Amino acid sequence: MLVDSHCHLDFPDFNGDRKDVLRRAAMADIGMMLTICTRISVFERIRAIAEEFDHIYCSVGIHPHEADNEPAVDASRIAALTDHPKVIGIGETGLDYYYEHGSREAQKSSFGAHIAASRETGLPLIVHARDADEDMIAILRDEAGKGAFPGVIHCFTAGAELARAALDLGMYISLSGIVTFKNAKDLRETARMIPPDRLLIETDAPFLAPVPHRGKRNEPAFVADTARYLAEFFGETREEFASRTTENFFRLFRKASPDGMLRP
Repeated sequence: MLVDSHCHLDFPDFNGDRKDVLRRAAMADIGMMLTICTRISVFERIRAIAEEFDHIYCSVGIHPHEADNEPAVDASRIAALTDHPKVIGIGETGLDYYYEHGSREAQKSSFGAHIAASRETGLPLIVHARDADEDMIAILRDEAGKGAFPGVIHCFTAGAELARAALDLGMYISLSGIVTFKNAKDLRETARMIPPDRLLIETDAPFLAPVPHRGKRNEPAFVADTARYLAEFFGETREEFASRTTENFFRLFRKASPDGMLRP
């Protein structure tokens, strides 16, 4: 069984057929999902989805796009919201200079609070990084100097330098359906750098559907297509790839219980 390590089940894209989406995921051998918080102001809605299903967990955090829009929170506030068995990660948080919906200073301040919360709780930091490699590397290295924290760069599309920096700090890297795109040659080359025990996979649903679903609404079932592609890319069977990426998920997200996974 596979794990979709990053999706957004609370998004309105799924309001009309969320139960069907979960049913299709189960049929595609997706045994667990981590639904990600992007706005603390709606965190209770996200947590409620995780509470309803044994095989769904959630995170708590503020996406960099929302850094200017959400009420300012400090590390203690974020950490307090993790005191629930279904909350297993901090984020998503990070830097996004592509759209710059949030000011850079607000993004950096928010990112720092999330890192501090990760360090305080020991829960993994879920990092969004787009067109901000230099600042991302500098912040991660500086913060690691204050004390280690676990984490993952989700939906990785950055350059090899950020990949090396993150891996050197003990972080994981998660690949999405983007890796299946024809024009993702550079990303595939970077993927070869990822140690077998540091790789996760995700959909980032409802965004970024992999080939052969590109252009459609993405959903957790489609992580199976990304897994099939990457298994062939790495010269593994689908079962071998599923086994190791699922093991990696539980090694990073230690608060999650394998007992909650759906079974074939």
